[in-house]
Amino acid sequence: MSTGELLNIHPQDLQFPFELRKQISCSLQLSNKTDDYVAFKVKTTNPRKYCVRPNTGIVLPRSTCDVIVTMQAQKEAPPDMQCKDKFLLQSVVASAGATTKDITPDMFNKESGHHIEEFKLRVLYVAPPRPPSPVREGSEEDSSPRPSVSENGHLNASSEFTAASKAFSERVEPQETSSEVHMARTLISKVTEEKNYTIEQNKKLQQELDLLRRQVSRNRRGIPFTYVLLVGIIGIILGYLLKRT
Repeated sequence: MSTGELLNIHPQDLQFPFELRKQISCSLQLSNKTDDYVAFKVKTTNPRKYCVRPNTGIVLPRSTCDVIVTMQAQKEAPPDMQCKDKFLLQSVVASAGATTKDITPDMFNKESGHHIEEFKLRVLYVAPPRPPSPVREGSEEDSSPRPSVSENGHLNASSEFTAASKAFSERVEPQETSSEVHMARTLISKVTEEKNYTIEQNKKLQQELDLLRRQVSRNRRGIPFTYVLLVGIIGIILGYLLKRT
């Protein structure tokens, strides 16, 4: 951490995890050590390459302010990953209650008699974080649960049991599913047979009813009581069977 009379700056260098064709950002934290309002300004030797937000501002008394520095995407890597770019951070005491709108270029002019603190910051390129290595997944037929060995040479029974349980569940589930499908198919077949049998019985009853109707029509002068009773019973049976289906 760079320490001055007005501000503490962290970190001392701007570190970018360099990657080609990718925009990269890092941050600076400015801490005001005084009871005064402190104005700051950030300059760079390569303004087209970097974007600083905010590049000017006010740090309130005993408070902090974050500055984000963004490097534009680069098409080529520098030789030996060395960067010659530099930043200059200037700070000066501002009037009480000052805001960013009150900052003027004259405030950072040494010839005007202002006490200006300056910090030079280097730019460092560091290796980007490595992504986690992918776990190699083998097929279920080729792979089998193997006991792991701990550092003291004993078998890790917990790992072995977990792997074995997983493999067993993977093999049992298809069998259970096949059994359920077989039961469902059997039930559907049984219901279909009962429905077909009921339909056949309805057809037979309908034929018998038609026969009785024809006999009744031939004997219009008198209808025996037995035929009427038989027709009523058949109608009741037919209605019961139709409701059941």
